[in-house]
Amino acid sequence: MGDMADSGKRVLLAAPRGYCAGVDRAVVTVEKALDLYGSPVYVRKEIVHNKHVVTTLQKRGAIFVDETDEVPEGATVVFSAHGVAPVVHEEARALSLRTIDATCPLVTKVHREAVRFADEDYDILLIGHEGHEEVIGTAGEAPEHIQLVDGPDDVDNVTVRDPDKVVWLSQTTLSVDETMETVRRLRERFPSLQDPPSDDICYATQNRQLAVKQMAADCDLMLVIGSRNSSNSVRLVEVALEHGTPAGHLVDYADEIDESWLDGVSTVGVTSGASVPEILVREVLEYLAARGYGDVSPVVAAEESIMFSLPAEIRRDLKAAGKADTMRHDASFADSTSGLH
Repeated sequence: MGDMADSGKRVLLAAPRGYCAGVDRAVVTVEKALDLYGSPVYVRKEIVHNKHVVTTLQKRGAIFVDETDEVPEGATVVFSAHGVAPVVHEEARALSLRTIDATCPLVTKVHREAVRFADEDYDILLIGHEGHEEVIGTAGEAPEHIQLVDGPDDVDNVTVRDPDKVVWLSQTTLSVDETMETVRRLRERFPSLQDPPSDDICYATQNRQLAVKQMAADCDLMLVIGSRNSSNSVRLVEVALEHGTPAGHLVDYADEIDESWLDGVSTVGVTSGASVPEILVREVLEYLAARGYGDVSPVVAAEESIMFSLPAEIRRDLKAAGKADTMRHDASFADSTSGLH
């Protein structure tokens, strides 16, 4: 690593970044399931939207499938952090699968809101990205009552039965600003539009966007570490560009960085999506240090200490096996300046 920092070249490192509590819980759930039940453990969809995490778990014996009926009868299946529709639980029961539900508790909260408002016969406007697993799962809770609103430009397509009985909910990983703009336009059309009981966009999405907003104007380039199918990671690039960073790129690994991106760049912003292990951030910092960007300063927008306990099914079986059911956290939790030597 080049220890010599070139004058004027520096890195701003966002905190918080990387793993959120829901991702940490989901990844550890698959690891513990492999420890307890041995390989293979089936996982429906990607456990979290990160290429490195998925390939690492595959090497340990996890088998990722797209649909429940790809799992052999009687096997163990983990549902991903993004949640599933009730019909998926029914499919699993029909195949006598042992199910472990790693749905993030903050996604489950939105599912419960959907059920509650559907029971009260509201038209539910679910703001989110068409085809995203989380949206499919939430919409599946009340398909007769839910319609998807995919961003501000989709608002004109909405039709409701009773404009006085409408509520909006959202995917947990959206851009806060864009969602508020969608809600503003919805409210112009439906003044009685009701808000969700609490924020649907989760604390981690909000905090990671907040850190990027605080540093965006000071950066010539924003590098977001994350996968293309990770909604919250893609949003971080958008937020950087909207708040004054001239250029931003999403990369899975340091070796995807194009050296030409650094031409004429003094300040590089670095952050990572909520499903990204800290080791991938370290590799990017090493790549930058070797090219003269050895001066790294953290930008701390919030402190995060939230942790979720493991799914009940896993806790029960760990206890029976005499194993610890405590969470092991990714390094990015330990110290907002981790990776600085």
